[in-house]
Amino acid sequence: MAEADPSPSVPPPPLETASSPITRGRLVLLFMVMLVTAAGNTAMQSVMPSIGTELGVADVWISLAYTWSALLWVVCAPMWAKRSDKRGRKAMMALGMVGFISSMALCGLALHLGLAGVLSALWTLVLFALCRSLYGLFGSAAPPAVQAYVASRTPRSERTQALALVASSFGLGTVLGPALAPLLLFPGTGLTGPFFAFALFAVGVLIALRLRLPDDEPQFAARGKTYDAPFGSGAARHVRDEDRDEDDIEDSGEMQAAEEADPPDLKWTDKRLMPWMVAGLLGGHAQAMILGISGFLVLDRLDLRATPEAGAGPVGIVLMVGAVATLLAQWGLIPTLRLGPRASTLWGMLLALVGVAIVAVAVDLHAIALGFAVASLGFGLYRPGFTAGASLAVTRPEQGQVSGKVASINGASYIYAPALGVWLYGHSDWLGFAVIMGFCIAVFVIGSRSLQSDEFLTRDRS
Repeated sequence: MAEADPSPSVPPPPLETASSPITRGRLVLLFMVMLVTAAGNTAMQSVMPSIGTELGVADVWISLAYTWSALLWVVCAPMWAKRSDKRGRKAMMALGMVGFISSMALCGLALHLGLAGVLSALWTLVLFALCRSLYGLFGSAAPPAVQAYVASRTPRSERTQALALVASSFGLGTVLGPALAPLLLFPGTGLTGPFFAFALFAVGVLIALRLRLPDDEPQFAARGKTYDAPFGSGAARHVRDEDRDEDDIEDSGEMQAAEEADPPDLKWTDKRLMPWMVAGLLGGHAQAMILGISGFLVLDRLDLRATPEAGAGPVGIVLMVGAVATLLAQWGLIPTLRLGPRASTLWGMLLALVGVAIVAVAVDLHAIALGFAVASLGFGLYRPGFTAGASLAVTRPEQGQVSGKVASINGASYIYAPALGVWLYGHSDWLGFAVIMGFCIAVFVIGSRSLQSDEFLTRDRS
């Protein structure tokens, strides 16, 4: 046991506990980190079908250009999440933002050169895939760090609502991205304008993150009495330094606890986690496939292949309506109905199934948008349900590891699922949509039998 501090006149500050609230300023920063990356990615998705058509590239190759980045995301996300337990959440968020900025700027440059005729279509896609890989390699550091930051500061009974709020920042970004994309087609940049614009937006968020979010990296020697943290499995020491402000003390407390009592490695086969990972992988494939198909479907059913630049607007409308429905689920239904992880996941899959069926038979913009909105409402329930379920299935010291695995599962859904969906859609509309609906049904059937009950998961316990 460590010796008591010889200066009793200044009591040691309390270690942060699960009940310590996240201040509004910090929540805004976390919100903006997720929002700008989501907005940039969905803005890119709204213009890529038109860019591919302009380049004369088959749809499936546009989808495959994301594959390497998604594979890197799967590999790197758990690594960055585990590193955040040691280096701090802020450092990993900043690294993720740098990855996003560099990826968007370089992808925009590669596509701009291709559209200008400087590069062939083949080399344009090769360079785009390489530049996009920067997002999978480094951008994967930010989401698990944000999730772990929130999860480690909220009690179990409020975890689903808190993570839904974070997820809603991503949802709001998916509204803004397609909405802003047609406005960012500047004369000098054309269809690549959104890439450069969102890279600049992200630079502003990175600067605010570095300046306004306190460091949470353990930098000071631990002194004072030892005691068991309420969420830890071993002793954690008070940190005391008269030169540190209250925010720094609060943040480093969590990190000191992590340093003193590292949890064992969390296995993918852990029986607590496995049902949620299966639900996340299958449901993620369904969501990735419908997203991959949506832009090309709009161009085909509205007969816009001959005028690809005119397709950015309708594709953006469909994505934006879907994003609004996602926000309705995460800002409205989950907190109002107080849905637990299991209920959110299962009901979300049923709604997604209905929405995909509507999109399958839609022939005009209104019907496509309606079906996509219903599907997005379902996925908006499913995604935070799966995330919160995985978080609640394990202990608080394991939050960094589980957030990395959740991010890895999310990335795994985009390795080949969008390209598979586009390939199946290109061969047969009904075959593509049948596979998506099959994934939704599988999640509901398997989840009904294996996911833990909400009463068990959300019960507060040490």
